[in-house]
Amino acid sequence: MSRHPSVKWAQRSDNLFITVQLPDAQDVKLKIEPEGKFFFSASSGVEKIPYEVELDLLDKVIVEESKASIGSRSIQYIVKKAENKWWSRLIKPTGKPPVFLTVDWDKWIDEDEEFTSKGAPEAEMGDMGFDFPNLNLGGGGFDGPAPEMDDDDEDDTEDENAEEASSAEKEVPSASGEADTKKT
Repeated sequence: MSRHPSVKWAQRSDNLFITVQLPDAQDVKLKIEPEGKFFFSASSGVEKIPYEVELDLLDKVIVEESKASIGSRSIQYIVKKAENKWWSRLIKPTGKPPVFLTVDWDKWIDEDEEFTSKGAPEAEMGDMGFDFPNLNLGGGGFDGPAPEMDDDDEDDTEDENAEEASSAEKEVPSASGEADTKKT
Protein backbone atom coordinates (compact mmCIF):
# COMPACT_ATOMS: atom_id res chain seq x y z
CA MET A 1 0.00 0.00 0.00
CA SER A 2 1.30 3.46 -0.93
CA ARG A 3 1.48 6.52 1.28
CA HIS A 4 0.64 10.11 0.37
CA PRO A 5 3.42 12.71 0.53
CA SER A 6 2.63 16.28 1.58
CA VAL A 7 1.53 18.36 -1.41
CA LYS A 8 1.42 22.16 -1.46
CA TRP A 9 -0.10 24.30 -4.18
CA ALA A 10 -0.42 27.92 -5.27
CA GLN A 11 -1.58 29.55 -8.48
CA ARG A 12 -1.41 32.49 -10.85
CA SER A 13 -3.88 33.16 -13.62
CA ASP A 14 -1.74 31.15 -16.07
CA ASN A 15 0.07 28.55 -13.90
CA LEU A 16 -0.31 26.16 -11.00
CA PHE A 17 2.60 25.60 -8.64
CA ILE A 18 2.50 22.10 -7.16
CA THR A 19 5.21 21.03 -4.72
CA VAL A 20 5.46 17.42 -3.57
CA GLN A 21 7.47 17.30 -0.36
CA LEU A 22 9.35 14.03 -0.41
CA PRO A 23 13.02 14.00 0.65
CA ASP A 24 15.39 11.73 -1.28
CA ALA A 25 12.74 10.75 -3.83
CA GLN A 26 13.75 7.94 -6.17
CA ASP A 27 12.07 6.49 -9.25
CA VAL A 28 9.95 9.63 -9.70
CA LYS A 29 7.11 9.23 -12.16
CA LEU A 30 4.76 11.97 -13.22
CA LYS A 31 1.82 11.85 -15.53
CA ILE A 32 -0.26 14.88 -16.42
CA GLU A 33 -3.18 14.59 -18.82
CA PRO A 34 -4.76 17.52 -20.70
CA GLU A 35 -8.12 16.89 -18.98
CA GLY A 36 -6.48 17.74 -15.64
CA LYS A 37 -5.41 14.37 -14.29
CA PHE A 38 -2.26 14.66 -12.16
CA PHE A 39 -0.49 11.48 -11.07
CA PHE A 40 2.77 11.31 -9.07
CA SER A 41 4.60 8.28 -7.73
CA ALA A 42 8.04 7.77 -6.19
CA SER A 43 9.82 5.87 -3.48
CA SER A 44 11.83 7.28 -0.61
CA GLY A 45 14.15 6.17 2.15
CA VAL A 46 16.39 3.19 2.60
CA GLU A 47 13.36 0.86 2.58
CA LYS A 48 12.12 2.47 -0.67
CA ILE A 49 8.68 3.18 0.74
CA PRO A 50 6.24 3.88 -2.14
CA TYR A 51 4.36 7.19 -2.29
CA GLU A 52 1.54 8.15 -4.65
CA VAL A 53 -0.69 11.13 -5.33
CA GLU A 54 -3.55 11.24 -7.79
CA LEU A 55 -5.44 14.50 -8.24
CA ASP A 56 -8.32 15.38 -10.51
CA LEU A 57 -7.49 19.04 -11.22
CA LEU A 58 -10.33 21.52 -11.52
CA ASP A 59 -9.79 22.34 -15.20
CA LYS A 60 -7.74 21.48 -18.27
CA VAL A 61 -3.97 22.00 -18.52
CA ILE A 62 -1.35 22.22 -21.27
CA VAL A 63 0.99 19.28 -20.77
CA GLU A 64 3.62 20.42 -23.32
CA GLU A 65 4.20 23.75 -21.51
CA SER A 66 4.37 22.28 -18.00
CA LYS A 67 7.72 21.87 -16.21
CA ALA A 68 9.16 19.76 -13.40
CA SER A 69 12.19 20.15 -11.14
CA ILE A 70 13.41 17.36 -8.87
CA GLY A 71 15.33 18.54 -5.81
CA SER A 72 16.79 16.70 -2.83
CA ARG A 73 13.83 17.58 -0.55
CA SER A 74 10.93 18.18 -2.94
CA ILE A 75 9.65 17.91 -6.49
CA GLN A 76 8.25 21.14 -7.93
CA TYR A 77 5.87 21.36 -10.85
CA ILE A 78 4.72 24.34 -12.83
CA VAL A 79 1.57 23.27 -14.62
CA LYS A 80 0.33 25.54 -17.41
CA LYS A 81 -3.42 26.18 -17.30
CA ALA A 82 -5.35 25.81 -20.56
CA GLU A 83 -7.22 29.06 -19.84
CA ASN A 84 -5.73 32.09 -18.12
CA LYS A 85 -8.15 32.34 -15.21
CA TRP A 86 -8.08 31.88 -11.45
CA TRP A 87 -9.42 28.62 -10.10
CA SER A 88 -11.62 28.58 -7.01
CA ARG A 89 -9.80 25.43 -5.81
CA LEU A 90 -7.19 22.97 -7.07
CA ILE A 91 -9.26 19.80 -7.41
CA LYS A 92 -12.72 19.02 -8.80
CA PRO A 93 -14.20 17.28 -5.77
CA THR A 94 -15.89 19.79 -3.46
CA GLY A 95 -15.88 19.61 0.28
CA LYS A 96 -12.92 19.11 2.55
CA PRO A 97 -9.66 18.58 0.62
CA PRO A 98 -7.43 15.57 1.40
CA VAL A 99 -5.28 16.02 4.52
CA PHE A 100 -2.04 15.81 2.52
CA LEU A 101 -3.03 18.77 0.29
CA THR A 102 -2.36 22.31 1.60
CA VAL A 103 -1.90 25.84 0.28
CA ASP A 104 1.70 26.94 -0.33
CA TRP A 105 1.59 30.29 1.45
CA ASP A 106 5.21 31.01 0.44
CA LYS A 107 4.15 31.23 -3.20
CA TRP A 108 0.56 32.40 -2.79
CA ILE A 109 -0.51 35.74 -4.26
CA ASP A 110 -4.10 36.95 -4.22
CA GLU A 111 -5.84 37.37 -7.55
CA ASP A 112 -6.10 41.14 -7.23
CA GLU A 113 -2.38 41.43 -6.39
CA GLU A 114 -1.01 39.30 -9.22
CA PHE A 115 0.21 42.13 -11.43
CA THR A 116 0.39 44.91 -8.85
CA SER A 117 3.07 43.32 -6.68
CA LYS A 118 6.52 43.78 -8.14
CA GLY A 119 8.08 40.55 -9.39
CA ALA A 120 5.04 38.36 -8.71
CA PRO A 121 4.99 36.47 -12.03
CA GLU A 122 8.67 35.56 -11.56
CA ALA A 123 7.92 33.47 -8.45
CA GLU A 124 8.62 30.28 -10.38
CA MET A 125 10.93 27.53 -9.10
CA GLY A 126 11.87 28.93 -5.73
CA ASP A 127 12.25 32.66 -6.49
CA MET A 128 9.55 34.10 -4.29
CA GLY A 129 9.71 37.54 -5.92
CA PHE A 130 10.65 39.37 -2.71
CA ASP A 131 11.88 42.92 -3.11
CA PHE A 132 13.72 43.44 0.18
CA PRO A 133 14.24 47.23 -0.11
CA ASN A 134 10.47 47.69 -0.45
CA LEU A 135 9.45 45.41 2.44
CA ASN A 136 9.60 48.36 4.91
CA LEU A 137 11.09 46.36 7.76
CA GLY A 138 11.65 49.46 9.88
CA GLY A 139 15.34 50.06 9.23
CA GLY A 140 16.34 53.59 8.24
CA GLY A 141 13.87 55.66 6.30
CA PHE A 142 15.17 59.06 7.51
CA ASP A 143 18.22 61.23 7.02
CA GLY A 144 20.53 62.13 9.87
CA PRO A 145 20.92 60.71 13.36
CA ALA A 146 18.13 58.92 15.15
CA PRO A 147 15.90 61.20 17.23
CA GLU A 148 16.47 61.06 20.99
CA MET A 149 13.66 59.45 22.93
CA ASP A 150 13.14 60.13 26.64
CA ASP A 151 10.52 57.49 27.32
CA ASP A 152 12.76 55.26 29.38
CA ASP A 153 12.67 55.95 33.14
CA GLU A 154 15.74 53.79 33.72
CA ASP A 155 18.08 56.43 32.30
CA ASP A 156 16.65 59.36 34.28
CA THR A 157 18.93 60.98 36.81
CA GLU A 158 18.09 61.02 40.50
CA ASP A 159 17.37 64.76 40.33
CA GLU A 160 14.78 64.26 37.55
CA ASN A 161 13.11 61.43 39.49
CA ALA A 162 12.98 63.59 42.65
CA GLU A 163 11.43 66.50 40.71
CA GLU A 164 8.73 64.20 39.26
CA ALA A 165 7.95 62.75 42.70
CA SER A 166 7.66 66.17 44.38
CA SER A 167 5.40 67.55 41.65
CA ALA A 168 3.15 64.47 41.95
CA GLU A 169 2.83 65.04 45.74
CA LYS A 170 1.85 68.68 45.25
CA GLU A 171 -1.17 67.87 43.09
CA VAL A 172 -4.15 66.60 45.05
CA PRO A 173 -7.52 66.12 43.38
CA SER A 174 -10.35 68.17 44.85
CA ALA A 175 -13.96 67.15 45.19
CA SER A 176 -14.68 68.65 41.76
CA GLY A 177 -12.04 66.42 40.13
CA GLU A 178 -9.66 69.29 39.34
CA ALA A 179 -6.11 69.18 40.64
CA ASP A 180 -5.36 71.58 43.51
CA THR A 181 -1.78 72.27 44.41
CA LYS A 182 -0.57 72.14 48.01
CA LYS A 183 1.56 74.92 49.36
CA THR A 184 4.61 73.63 51.16
